[in-house]
Amino acid sequence: MSTLPSCPQCGSTYTYEDRGVYVCPECAHEWTDQQDNSTTEAPAVRDAHGTPLADGDTVVVLKDLKIKGSSAVVKVGTKVKNIRLKPESDHNIDCKIPGIGSMSLKSEFVRKA
Repeated sequence: MSTLPSCPQCGSTYTYEDRGVYVCPECAHEWTDQQDNSTTEAPAVRDAHGTPLADGDTVVVLKDLKIKGSSAVVKVGTKVKNIRLKPESDHNIDCKIPGIGSMSLKSEFVRKA
């Protein structure tokens, strides 16, 4: 018989495990054993070649990118300086592209310069 941890929120001993997550039936709190370790580390944003990116890096566009709602195109080889990362978003790079302005890019279409 295994011993399950008590609920960290209300202290209840009536916890149970459901698909790798501990659940408290009294306060409906859910948690995992790795919850404390995973919150300290943000997911890494990587370029098309797997190199980790950081805020302030310079990247180069690898593919012609059409801009939605416009006839403008970001050409291959365009250098984008001073990027800002948004790891929680699908378009995880915020930047200003010369001649176009502010926009968001996907990291899979750039490489670190």
